[in-house]
Amino acid sequence: MPDNLPMDFNGFPRLSGHQLLSLDGPDAAAFAHAQFSSDVTALPARHWQWSAWLSAKGRTIAVFQLIRVDEERILLVLADGDADAIASQLQRFVFRRKVKIAVRDDRIVAGSFTAPEAASDAAIAVHGETLELDVGSDALPRTLRIAPLDGATAADDAGFVLAWRQSDLRYGLPRLAADQREQWTPQQLGLDRLNGYSVKKGCYPGQEIVARTHFLGKAKRALQLLRVGDGTPSGAQVQQNGAAIGTVASVAGDLALAVLPLEIASDPLSVDGVDAVHLPLLDGLAR
Repeated sequence: MPDNLPMDFNGFPRLSGHQLLSLDGPDAAAFAHAQFSSDVTALPARHWQWSAWLSAKGRTIAVFQLIRVDEERILLVLADGDADAIASQLQRFVFRRKVKIAVRDDRIVAGSFTAPEAASDAAIAVHGETLELDVGSDALPRTLRIAPLDGATAADDAGFVLAWRQSDLRYGLPRLAADQREQWTPQQLGLDRLNGYSVKKGCYPGQEIVARTHFLGKAKRALQLLRVGDGTPSGAQVQQNGAAIGTVASVAGDLALAVLPLEIASDPLSVDGVDAVHLPLLDGLAR
């Protein structure tokens, strides 16, 4: 499909909670590489990867899609919002770098549970001002589209937004509410399954903690998918035999991602007095 043709947004409801943040300028990639957990400078133009911004103590502030649109533009897709606060905090680290940080509320993000027209795996497709991303797999196809607000007519659909959030959890993608930020290491959130951090690229906030945990093999807990009672809050305790053994980190309807020990007994689990059932995570979202 030629680059100058617009893409159809019929059947692509708007993901109203998603926000965009752009880094523009000659130092955009270098700045992102120094701040975020993924290897940004190794990412080719028109490709994307999972990444995270960590505290100095190696705890996860935000998980996002990082798109290298071209040599001087990085676009962050923040599924959990908070773009204004993140932009403000990032601005403190710009110093003399030639990079401009901006919240892109002139763009919308929309999704569909269908295979992409042209994007594939980590390679994005560009059609005029619309970006298309492959954010699924054969097991659960999904497409994300980003377009100018004026040129796209994607409708809001609360039911679709919940279904999308549930599909994120099924893939093991953590969706962090405000009370779960700066609580977990990337390993505890399973970001290794998404290739969401690098232990070889050099310094970034929290890198020492991440590398030490990786190379010393000290990760004792990981993200697991549970079916829980509808309305379960993030931060709820997962119980087994009357003792708390883990914590719910992400919730979407009756699905939850909980940080649990890597080795636990086969006895039943519960959350807030309701039985919790283990479910398998889907593979195929690593980029």
